[in-house]
Amino acid sequence: MDRGGPEAARPALEQEGIQFLQRSVGSLLASYGWFLLFACVAVYLLVQRLAEKRRVRRRDRPDAAGASLEPDMVVKQQEALAAARFRMQEELNAQAEKYKEKQQQLEEEKRKQKIAMWESMQEGKSYKGNLKLNQQEVESDASASSTVPKPKPNKKPLRGGSYNPLSGEGGGTCAWRPGRRGGPSSGG
Repeated sequence: MDRGGPEAARPALEQEGIQFLQRSVGSLLASYGWFLLFACVAVYLLVQRLAEKRRVRRRDRPDAAGASLEPDMVVKQQEALAAARFRMQEELNAQAEKYKEKQQQLEEEKRKQKIAMWESMQEGKSYKGNLKLNQQEVESDASASSTVPKPKPNKKPLRGGSYNPLSGEGGGTCAWRPGRRGGPSSGG
């Protein structure tokens, strides 16, 4: 029973592994050494630049430490923000009030129109004529209060009034003709 056998073989295997590692790393450095050196330098410079940008950003950004140094500035900003929100809310409330008033006016006009229509029906008159007159009055009131629409220019039609694409008259070389009645033509 030789104790030195397995233990002696173990350092020999380690020696071979170390030699293999040295040869492979040496050949890698011999082939790509300059590239690896430049890559390491580039990574180092990139890390330094990113760290510098992070330091500048931390210094410029107002965080908890900066807020404790300038509480007056923070209070002024919050007051300005609250004032702006208050103004916007007031404007919104004013717009909502105007909208409600317009809706009430429209409802009142509709109610008056219905009453007038009912009265004319009770008298035995035609209510459609009164309806048209009332609608024109409402529209004229609405148009006077809102922006005046632009009048549309008189445009002449692209084709004459008598043009009918199915008749084959009055236009180009295309004409519709009905298909033949009957089955498929058989030559014979």
